[in-house]
Amino acid sequence: MKSIGISPRPIIPLILPQLEHRYKISRLNHRLPLLHLDGAGRSLLLMASLNNHNHNHNHHFRHADSTASPPSSAVAKISHLKAVVLGDAPASEEDDVVLPSHDFSRQALVPSQQKYLEMYKASIENPAGFWSGIASSEFYWKQRWGDQVYSENLDVRRGNIKIEWFKGGITNVCYNCLDRNIDAGLADKIALYWESNEPGFDATLTYSQLLQRVCQLANYLKSVGVRKGDAVVVYLPMLMELPITMLACSRIGAVHSVVFAGFSSESLAQRIVDCKPKVVITCNAVKRGPKTVFLKDIVDAALIDSANKGISVDVCLTYENQLALKREKTKWKEGRDIWWEDVVPKYPTSSDVEWVDAEDPLFLLYTSGSTGKPKGVLHTTGGYMVYTATTFKYAFDYKDSDVYWCTADCGWITGHSYVTYGPMLNGATVLLYEGAPSYPDPGRCWDIVDKYKVTIFYTAPTLVRSLMRDGDEYVTRYSRKSLRVLGSVGEPINPSAWRWFFNVVGGSRCPISDTWWQTETGGFMITPLPGAWPQKPGSATFPFFGIQPVIVDEKGVELGGECSGYLCVKSSWPGAFRTLYGDHERYETTYFKPFPGYYFTGDGCSRDKDGYHWLTGRVDDVINVRYSI
Repeated sequence: MKSIGISPRPIIPLILPQLEHRYKISRLNHRLPLLHLDGAGRSLLLMASLNNHNHNHNHHFRHADSTASPPSSAVAKISHLKAVVLGDAPASEEDDVVLPSHDFSRQALVPSQQKYLEMYKASIENPAGFWSGIASSEFYWKQRWGDQVYSENLDVRRGNIKIEWFKGGITNVCYNCLDRNIDAGLADKIALYWESNEPGFDATLTYSQLLQRVCQLANYLKSVGVRKGDAVVVYLPMLMELPITMLACSRIGAVHSVVFAGFSSESLAQRIVDCKPKVVITCNAVKRGPKTVFLKDIVDAALIDSANKGISVDVCLTYENQLALKREKTKWKEGRDIWWEDVVPKYPTSSDVEWVDAEDPLFLLYTSGSTGKPKGVLHTTGGYMVYTATTFKYAFDYKDSDVYWCTADCGWITGHSYVTYGPMLNGATVLLYEGAPSYPDPGRCWDIVDKYKVTIFYTAPTLVRSLMRDGDEYVTRYSRKSLRVLGSVGEPINPSAWRWFFNVVGGSRCPISDTWWQTETGGFMITPLPGAWPQKPGSATFPFFGIQPVIVDEKGVELGGECSGYLCVKSSWPGAFRTLYGDHERYETTYFKPFPGYYFTGDGCSRDKDGYHWLTGRVDDVINVRYSI
């Protein structure tokens, strides 16, 4: 593709060989960067010097062809690059990068690579100062932590693996999600939009209404004996009662374990047996598209199974989802089963907060394990709170006026971090959708986007590819003009799906935050920051603040520059999980013994000559690492 209206200029490389110098970069007007951070601690800034006409409103500029040859052996010769500017034209297969527009960058929280480098430098060189500054200025603490912001040991050769952040600090996540935002003037702001599986049925809750509902459930849970540290298993679909339950548990210091309401009774029973909950919370049924799923029947079978294995649960709180199934058709066990609607609304709409230590447990989330036994990933309170809120804010360039929709279920970590906690800690308006994304037809997502004027849309590559196969017409029949930022989560998104998502869904004007992270990491680890640097379709780009990703070979040797290998992480971060529930040895063996001194992600990764990270998928089944401890 040839540029229109200007003569392309070369990308100008700037080599900053030492870590302590790499962030001292002069401001260059009207320039958009490509940033390289290599494994040896060097960085390369490739300045795409664009003509001022790139950013005017007459849209004469379409593409810029650039070449560069860095005067350094640290990085291979930069290949011929072709770029398209956000909002100017669709991204074709010939385009290597998508540049943020001047207008988007100007309004972004991180408007440039220089600002990112300044913040990243602070987060790496002084993590205690960086994270404590955010924690103390943006969250409420009943009591501040001590002099030591964090302590860590990620090397099994030096003893037990241990990660702690803000220990001694006393806080509460529910209070920070709700009370703090209400005190800041958001009482009447919509906290939750809810859209039913069936078109035409919906509901809303403001922040003050949500707090009242949370307090009623918190008071009920206390009345049936749930105390700080007790487990509550949650088997609910995407009703508003799901985040209400999560927040109610966190308000009283209980540890929630949400199980995806699609797992079998055997899978649910495994989790009940492992964490021994005081209460199980479910609903009688849910509609997914035209199909009715009888959730209470699944719970009944799981409770019988768990009782046969010695773990009995005395209370099964059941919400009547009337659109799916009436209560008179619901199987019932007197003395154990209780209708939510019969008891919870009778309790007071205010509830005392259980103040907890930053290192007290917040939730358990089970992931499948290679041995067949689920792994109970344990996240604690303070560090998770600070990290999820901060990643949400910057990776989506969050604004107070945004309406945010993440299509993930709260049965997964994405639903914990980026449906409930991350958004609400920022006082965001969140959309919950109960049903199937292609029901009653493949245009349902975009119908919902237009109905609620969604500005940030976060989904999985699987859904993107499915909607892509259904054809553009289901997308283009809707406006989607409210969309501002798109996001991708889950497996790596292939470049063709990325371009379709960008061109068709986003109309070539929405950057895509293609996030890489895991249940274990709690929040984003490698992700674009919209407005800060160019994107390459299919690449997660660069690390978030405080994250030091490294690529190692099979012997654990760090690889620099352009390379492929096993993705590990140096040092801890606030959102990291602390252990596997009841099995710390498995925690160490799985994540820290393969490459001592690092957190091993289990993923493969390539880093290209420009420093961009490309995730290549799981390597658990093929890795064969020898180690001696």
